[in-house]
Amino acid sequence: MAPHVSFLLVGAVLLLGLSTGAAGASNEEGDALYALRLRLSDPNGVLQSWDPTLVNPCTWFHVTCDHASRVVRLDLGNSNVSGSIGPEVSRLVNLQYLELYRNNLYGEIPKELGKLKNLISLDLYANKLTGRIPKSLSKLSSLRFIDLSNNDLCGTIPIDGPFSAFPLRSFENNSRLNGPELQGLIPYGFGC
Repeated sequence: MAPHVSFLLVGAVLLLGLSTGAAGASNEEGDALYALRLRLSDPNGVLQSWDPTLVNPCTWFHVTCDHASRVVRLDLGNSNVSGSIGPEVSRLVNLQYLELYRNNLYGEIPKELGKLKNLISLDLYANKLTGRIPKSLSKLSSLRFIDLSNNDLCGTIPIDGPFSAFPLRSFENNSRLNGPELQGLIPYGFGC
């Protein structure tokens, strides 16, 4: 085989490998979102565009991607979905905005959300979430806004990381949630 032909073949193989790698990242995000979709009951059909056979989820309703086709926003606020938030959401590593407010979500807030290092906003208010606020969320240095009000959370509000800057109204109407954790005086799990 001539040297220029083998060079072209190697180049084509490398290009193919790079393109499937990028598609693989998008498919990983699509797989994560579709796993969430399977957890949720969707009586109004707001998730009907979430087709796992598409190359990436950037064309799905309620999903916003950046210029590199990475999921940066999931907005299912006030969508009348019900079910639990699963740990698969943590696979959306570029996610900046997670908006799941005013639904019928139940269960605990997954501790895996603490892996979302780019998360700026977490809106989970007006659901039926229970359990403690995961301590792992205090590791989210990019987090600027949180609203966990109007749920059934318990324990104490963390004070580490970004939690020191959040107003108490972000946690109101959680009857079993106690106001900020006092170092050494009130244990983190108090009231659960």
